[in-house]
Amino acid sequence: MDMTEPRWRAVAGARTVLLASPRSFCAGVERAIEVVEQLLRRRGAPVYVRKQIVHNSHVIHDLHSQGAVFVEELDEVPDGAVLVFSAHGVSPAVRQDAARRGLEVIDATCPLVAKVHSEARRFARRGNTVFLIGHAGHEEVEGTFGHAPEHTVLVENVSDVERLEVPDPDRVTYLTQTTLAVDETAAVVNALRARFPRLRGPASDDICYATTNRQDALRAIAAKADVVLVVGSVNSSNSVRLVELARRCGTRAHLIDDVGDIRPRWLAGADVVGLTAGASAPPRLLDAVVDVLGELGPVEVAEHVTTRETVHFDLPSPVRKPSTRQDEPEPREER
Repeated sequence: MDMTEPRWRAVAGARTVLLASPRSFCAGVERAIEVVEQLLRRRGAPVYVRKQIVHNSHVIHDLHSQGAVFVEELDEVPDGAVLVFSAHGVSPAVRQDAARRGLEVIDATCPLVAKVHSEARRFARRGNTVFLIGHAGHEEVEGTFGHAPEHTVLVENVSDVERLEVPDPDRVTYLTQTTLAVDETAAVVNALRARFPRLRGPASDDICYATTNRQDALRAIAAKADVVLVVGSVNSSNSVRLVELARRCGTRAHLIDDVGDIRPRWLAGADVVGLTAGASAPPRLLDAVVDVLGELGPVEVAEHVTTRETVHFDLPSPVRKPSTRQDEPEPREER
């Protein structure tokens, strides 16, 4: 980026950056990335990963440069190779296929996603219809759906609710994708309750703490900003939800993968810039945004902290200790 170009000089000036906190990596993302990095250090390349380990292009590029090989389907993985399941989780059918192929599986599924899987199986065993609130085609939704496909119905929005038909309206439950907008999800749940008064839900919210915290942090600064920049990739659900939230707050907002995506016109008349990042975006990318803004004039950074995150997830047992071919992922206890 040549900041001496006329288009950049036209938007030069002093600015305040309102930095939302929490932002960037969450515990599940850090765990998933560390799984791949540890395997590369201990086993060497290649280490195969089904889908993107997390939804961020910079993370994928960094791991690929270290020897990680990202595949869409298991038939791209050589028999007997090491395979990592991404943070978004997989269906039992994918696990069975990996076992049939003799692949050495290391499961990097976020524990909070695994919780939703457990709930889906538990509700299905009771004979309930499970309304899965989420986005069609998202890897997390596909994985969760696969744990109880005959009992699960995908619900994407409020308008879907009126079209629902179930065997027994008194035996219905709902689960959610972990990275949804809190307010929009509440509207869908309210519509389900109005249609199905006996609706039950999970014992604790499925939308994860990190998604909720990042939305709360952005909400605290959005109305004070002239424009909001959200660092994250286009396939990152929680990053896209942040952009949508800022716009619902009445503030212009843009999703950027990195500083190269910033357009000078976005900064015209923007004396106060709100800045945050989705849970899969590396912190260094925000530092680069502040540096670029600093090339346009003096920048005052004001961090707004809404909560402190202390969550940590242990690595899977085959990664915590020297691995052997007999190592298996620890079984997940149903709740």
